[in-house]
Amino acid sequence: MKSKTLILAAFMAILFFSFSLIQNDWRILGERSVKFSSDKDVIKVGGNDWYDKLKIKVVDAPLHIGGMEVFFENGEKQDVNLRQNIRQGGESRVIDLPEGERRIDRIEFRYHTTGRLRNGTENVIVFGRR
Repeated sequence: MKSKTLILAAFMAILFFSFSLIQNDWRILGERSVKFSSDKDVIKVGGNDWYDKLKIKVVDAPLHIGGMEVFFENGEKQDVNLRQNIRQGGESRVIDLPEGERRIDRIEFRYHTTGRLRNGTENVIVFGRR
C-alpha cells in the first residue's frame, strides 16, 4: 500500500511539473484597456523572440473579437478571422502562425464589448507561445 501511494505521488509530481512547463511556454505579448464600444487597437510586440501560436485573454467583461491582423517583422501579414465571443475571464481559440515560428512586429485587433464594463474599460491580454 505504501509503495502504491509513493508511486502515485511521484506520478502526480511529474504530471504537475510537465504541466507547469507547458504553461510557461506562453508569454504576455501585450495588454490593452479597451473602451465600451466598437473599436480597433494595436499592440506593438517587437523584440527578438519567435512565436508559433497566439491567444487572447479577456479579463473584466465579455468581449467579441471580430478579427485581427498579425504583422511580422519581415513585412508579411496574417489575417485572422476570429469572430468569437469571449466570456469574462475566458480565452480565444489558439491561433497558429504560418510557417512555424515567426517574429511579430505588432497585432491589430477589432472588437466590440458585449457586456457592462467596470469603470468603462476592459483589459485584453495577448499571449504568444514560443
